Amino acid sequence: MEVIKISPRGYCYGVVDALKVADKAAKDSTLPRPIHIIGQIIHNRHAIEDLSSKGVITIDGPDRLSILEQVKEGTVIFTAHGVSPAVKQRAQERGLYCIDATCPDVTVTHDLVKDLVAKGYYVIYIGKKGHPEPEGVIGEVPGHISLVEVEADVDVLQLTEEQQQKLAVSTQTTLSLWDTHRVIKHIKEKYPQTEVYVDICRATQTRQEAVAEQARGADLTVVVGDPRSNNTNRLVQVSQEKAGVPAVRIEDLSQLDTNLLRGKKKIAVTAGASTPSQITRAVIRFLEEYQPEEAEQTSNI
Repeated sequence: MEVIKISPRGYCYGVVDALKVADKAAKDSTLPRPIHIIGQIIHNRHAIEDLSSKGVITIDGPDRLSILEQVKEGTVIFTAHGVSPAVKQRAQERGLYCIDATCPDVTVTHDLVKDLVAKGYYVIYIGKKGHPEPEGVIGEVPGHISLVEVEADVDVLQLTEEQQQKLAVSTQTTLSLWDTHRVIKHIKEKYPQTEVYVDICRATQTRQEAVAEQARGADLTVVVGDPRSNNTNRLVQVSQEKAGVPAVRIEDLSQLDTNLLRGKKKIAVTAGASTPSQITRAVIRFLEEYQPEEAEQTSNI
């Protein structure tokens, strides 16, 4: 079977750095024990299980403050998605040793919204509801920022006249570039004076653009990644909407339904920015060796 290995794909530098931070902490015998990660260090089950085997405990939940309350002592690691100042302050109040693995691109957004609000702006933040990254950003300037996900969310905003005078838009780093521009266009139509700052990280952009360009002509795109990974899910969407190719997301090779390969000759493969390379390589190897004709003959025996 012909396999299009879309590039770039997989780990971005922010993910690599976060995993290095957690791995280093696991090996550092001088750190207070136990070591907890407040939320998922990155959105990938395999990476979390690897850290668990090294004694690092992941605690996940609806918000970071409630998760933190479960930790009584030791060391806490803040994930690549970032946390609010309230979480950091609470951890310090409780005497916990803190390690920050926030992605530098997310930190840029945190600093941006703080600077904008300090200059008198009200911020409309485009992000995924329930995702930890918006939680951290919004926590920087509570009361001066609103989260929107789609155009309909913009329409129900109740902004005062004063807030409308100085408006700015910021974004989550892992969104669909095209979806975000559509929401921004809607905001600008409603509030023409709005200043726009698109903070989608370069790694997310290049992976989406690669799928849009390189998946064309394929019969199917296989996107390897965790279901909680926002950038992974967006790659499925990009393949379908921009490349015109049906797509399926799988966590690893065990989830690949070979029925989807029937009648297919060319498969494109990509991976989310939090997907370990060895997981994607296993999928690619399987597809390269897969012979649809032999598989169909075997199934008919």
